[in-house]
Amino acid sequence: MKLGLHYWNYSTPADPAAIAPTLAEAATTAEQAGVASFTVMDHFFQMDAVFAAEEPMLEAYTTLGYVAAKTQRMTLGVLVTGVMYRYPGLLAKTVSTLDVLSGGRARLGIGASWYEREQLGLGVPVVPVAERFERLEETLRICLQMWSADDGPFNGQHYQLAETINSPQPLSRPHPPIMIGGGGEKKTLLLVARYADACNLFGRGGTDDVARKLDVLRGHCAAEGRDYDTIEKTVVADRSPLGDTDGFLAEVSAYAALGVTEVQVTPDRHPVEFAQRLGDEVLPRLADIG
Repeated sequence: MKLGLHYWNYSTPADPAAIAPTLAEAATTAEQAGVASFTVMDHFFQMDAVFAAEEPMLEAYTTLGYVAAKTQRMTLGVLVTGVMYRYPGLLAKTVSTLDVLSGGRARLGIGASWYEREQLGLGVPVVPVAERFERLEETLRICLQMWSADDGPFNGQHYQLAETINSPQPLSRPHPPIMIGGGGEKKTLLLVARYADACNLFGRGGTDDVARKLDVLRGHCAAEGRDYDTIEKTVVADRSPLGDTDGFLAEVSAYAALGVTEVQVTPDRHPVEFAQRLGDEVLPRLADIG
């Protein structure tokens, strides 16, 4: 079982001048401890369902470029890129750049954007949910075309690209892994079956909910002629690994029995302390799971 660190809060410590050194120390500490992946949110306002929207938030891909320069091994990605925030061709180029500069460590995490307050606040178009999913599918197709030998046009319902030149190509082969986030059973998991190398589910519903989502994914794979076992299954843990480590590890064991191979955790205290304690208290025990 792999452990991922999902860095979602830039409010600790409170001094903005401390954000960069704290981020660097947390990332390098996590990598040295054996954390396999490092992800950030794709938001411009902090989520007002959890914190105040005015709390600090960094742009995701700039942040990952900084982390790439400080680390050597961890996979780097956004969990998840909001489909409305970037034109698809530019997104493919951005992820390609991250992959080249990180030595082949980029992962495209993507999903249908949802946080309308920041979209309205910053002038991002707000479209109906059905259209967001149409745009998500076209974005996936565009990224795959740009990461291929086909540099010709793309003509979709929402996006038209005259050329899909992408030089240099990513170092990852055949391309940076695509991870689609979300558990929507009719659309999201269908797109996973069609296009993704990995799915990302939320653990807030517990292992029974994850098991049900994976059964739905299995059905979509059968309908699409996709080998279910070729899709990596990942879960964002709902509980802190430090508050109740025994309970966390028991839950991870249950996920492993379902075929989950990576669990992401979010700092619930100073991020450097969190990363240090992951290495001391959690990762040595996690090695026996899966």
